[in-house]
Amino acid sequence: MLFNSPVFPLVPFSSLLTLDKLRYRHLNIDHWEIAPGTCWAILGRNGCGKQYLGQLLDGTLLPASGILQHGFTRVELLSFEAQQALYEKQIREDDSEFSELPDTGSTVRELLCIDNSIPDVVKMLGLVPLLDRGYRLLSSGEARKTLLASALLRQPDLLILDEPFDSLDRETRKQLAEYLGECTKTAPVMISLLNTVEDLQAWHTHVAVMDRGSFILTGETATLLARDELQALLNFDTSTLPPWPEPLYQDAPGSPLVSLHKGRVAYGDKVIFEQLDLHIEAGTHTLLTGPNGSGKSTLLSLISGDHPQCYGNDLHIFGKRRGSGETIWELKKHIGLVSPGLHRDHRVPGSALHIVLSGFFDSIGLYEAASVTQLSHARCWLQMVGLLHRSEVPFKQLSYGEQRLVLIARALVKQPALLLLDEPTQGLDDINRHRVLFFLEHLASQQQSTIVMASHRQDEFLPMFGCHIEMKNFASG
Repeated sequence: MLFNSPVFPLVPFSSLLTLDKLRYRHLNIDHWEIAPGTCWAILGRNGCGKQYLGQLLDGTLLPASGILQHGFTRVELLSFEAQQALYEKQIREDDSEFSELPDTGSTVRELLCIDNSIPDVVKMLGLVPLLDRGYRLLSSGEARKTLLASALLRQPDLLILDEPFDSLDRETRKQLAEYLGECTKTAPVMISLLNTVEDLQAWHTHVAVMDRGSFILTGETATLLARDELQALLNFDTSTLPPWPEPLYQDAPGSPLVSLHKGRVAYGDKVIFEQLDLHIEAGTHTLLTGPNGSGKSTLLSLISGDHPQCYGNDLHIFGKRRGSGETIWELKKHIGLVSPGLHRDHRVPGSALHIVLSGFFDSIGLYEAASVTQLSHARCWLQMVGLLHRSEVPFKQLSYGEQRLVLIARALVKQPALLLLDEPTQGLDDINRHRVLFFLEHLASQQQSTIVMASHRQDEFLPMFGCHIEMKNFASG
């Protein structure tokens, strides 16, 4: 097949898929093929080109030149970009203005086209209690599982999984790995696009390591993992970081930072959490864990003031009860936030630099002129996350992982009194994940920011967290 067609039916029997001298933007793959009986993972850092490769394979993009040939007729790509596209589609189709009730989006049942019989994959992913819930009410992990179930139910013969385990709780990750392992024995053919070695599974027979748009290492998984070149790519050296930016002056907020008494959030008869007590003093760093849908994101949005039910709870932020006359902006000036929801809502135009600058104004998008000092700090933080060279690139043109790094810089740019982090390393490669964890430990040592973080990853349960709250999943009993 030449570059002007995504599918070529006459593929040699020895190869299921062949790429030769493939070129697209900064993607340069000289040769790669998948033989029957193999299962490949593409491992690479944020911005290395995996996103383009996935879109080329599913036919969304066409190569600029070269050969891409395979005989697959049904190709499915699961990615954060697809998840974002579905969310934006739900926003466009919102008909709240024509209804007395808010539009929460298509239900999981509608998205999966389920009537009475419930497929095994839906049960395995724990989606049964969510079948009649609107898509826009799902947590990031629940939305991820919904898209994965949808892809599997369409029975593709090539399934491209871009970070399939990211944002999933530990039990779901384990079950999904076992389920996909069984799938590799029959159908479909699977290609995994991964940021981290931890997500490699025993059924990944081969790995290709991508860097700057090219495959720099390929081979059998066990052999390749022992290569010194791979270990060098995964090593994070803190000495390469620029000097830590000095914090800008900020008035200290009232105390305690957060106080919630018998907190409760519910949508109709669906209880997310209840009888939840939370008390956070300055310097007490708190870790939130629990299964997908247990309320971690909801609790953080309650604290940040972005959840409407914050006014119906006995909730004090910086010593002031919510709804007692304070403005949301008085609270947000002391808060930094990173969350899948915030990431999802960044649909406005603007460069990476503009997004970081918006952190000073707590807005989605930049609508005020920044000072020289603010510009300097924003560039410092882009340098801290390794993206200063991408400062003028539109946010929407960055890879998902690069976007997440920009939003982390946005949250840290004012080194806030209260830092709320909902799975902040979602979508990040090993080096950038360790970079962010180093930032958090350094912030904690400076005793200027108090951190509340939700995470599924055991290796992110840092010693600095003096308080650990395990959330219960009310939806599943």
